[in-house]
Amino acid sequence: MTILERPLAVPLRDPRARRSVFLKLGLVLGVVLLVGLLVSRLNLSRSLRRLDASMAGGARDGNYHAVVDDLAARAEKGGGHLRNVESAGSGDNVTRLASGCDVEFALVQDGADFGASSKLRLVGRLTKAESLFWIGRDADKITEFSQLAGLKIGIGAEASGTAKVMHDVFALPELAALKPGLSTHTNAEQLEMAKRGELDLAAFVIDEDAPFIVSAIRDQGLQIAGLTHLDVLARRLPHVRTGRIGAGQYEPVKVLPAQDKRVLRIDTLVVTNGCAGRAETIDLMIVLRDKFPDFIRHNKETPNATGLELADAAKGFFEHEGPELADEYAPWLVDVMPPANWAYVVMGVSLLFNAMSAGHRFRLWRIDDARVKLENELTALFGTSVTLGDIQRKEPDGSLGDEKVKEGIDSLIARFEALAARSRRQSLSVLVPMGQEMAYRYQEEIIYETLAVLRDFVARWTTKHSVVPTRS
Repeated sequence: MTILERPLAVPLRDPRARRSVFLKLGLVLGVVLLVGLLVSRLNLSRSLRRLDASMAGGARDGNYHAVVDDLAARAEKGGGHLRNVESAGSGDNVTRLASGCDVEFALVQDGADFGASSKLRLVGRLTKAESLFWIGRDADKITEFSQLAGLKIGIGAEASGTAKVMHDVFALPELAALKPGLSTHTNAEQLEMAKRGELDLAAFVIDEDAPFIVSAIRDQGLQIAGLTHLDVLARRLPHVRTGRIGAGQYEPVKVLPAQDKRVLRIDTLVVTNGCAGRAETIDLMIVLRDKFPDFIRHNKETPNATGLELADAAKGFFEHEGPELADEYAPWLVDVMPPANWAYVVMGVSLLFNAMSAGHRFRLWRIDDARVKLENELTALFGTSVTLGDIQRKEPDGSLGDEKVKEGIDSLIARFEALAARSRRQSLSVLVPMGQEMAYRYQEEIIYETLAVLRDFVARWTTKHSVVPTRS
């Protein structure tokens, strides 16, 4: 006959079990709600609506301002908002970026002074470089460096990129000896001064196809100085290379300019101060890619010699030749943490759950090991081949009736009871995956069946040995 005297395994009758079940149900519900929230926030139709930033360009009549205007128009078509902030030029843009978050992005001339401990980051470089023009009424006659001696030269606004590169040029010992008269003016001012002859040359760092420069050459009769040995100068200036303005580029019939002109070429950088989120940076790069089709290829193939670290968003964008999946469909998520870091989080959570599962299996093994050890002690009392059924059917007699055996059985009962309580307590732990509680219930079933047999045997032993023999 099988004796089943174990307690009913109804977890909800135990307050601890109720809390454990509710906690696990809460965790499952939380995961379901989180997954639902993530799915609902997926950006299946990519837009630029998260782009809401300011970008410093340059003077209103300059090329930088025109470039940012075009970027802003493209961003608006995609639902984004990019504000074009007028500035004095590259130097002013660097100052604005470094001083706070009034602007998040800016166009800056390559070779600008970013400071030794700059917090600025490179987003990328535009595919088309700007050119350094020296323009004047009789500039065609200037072909040698020696002709610059004593000339009055306008170098743009004080904080402009033009002023920076012109100071670099005339800081070279040989050119410094020419002692030209350098003065700062706005683009419009020095163009008018060049037309009137008040400046021998007016310097502009600008796109060669900018309407400003086209009008100056074609419509206003100004000329471009073409220095014969300009490539020698370019070798001595970092971030500068040479280019060519072809004869007749601005007027093929009248052939303006009359001859090929050598010019210095300088790249334009897109720089950020980290105030914009990753999603905004990715959106801006999408706009840049749309405006400049070779934007990604050009940046992948051009070494970063700017002295600025590449922004994290830009690294992934260039590496994957566009936005990553998380940037594409969950831009709000990558603002919290970059995609690479989320991989570590997922791996960490996976390791945590694996560790919890390992802890659960270890504790279950310890319970099973403790039960087997108690059963070994039991077989030491009754014999190695004795089963629970044998003990249940066995009648107490003198061979098992001494007090030491009785004390051994009482000790086993107490330890089996403690082990059952330990099994029940650990089965309610959050370490136990939902549905795995039955492994503990199985241990408890074996323990309680053993307890039932032992208690019955002790009860029969006590009844037999408490009978006082009657005297005849």
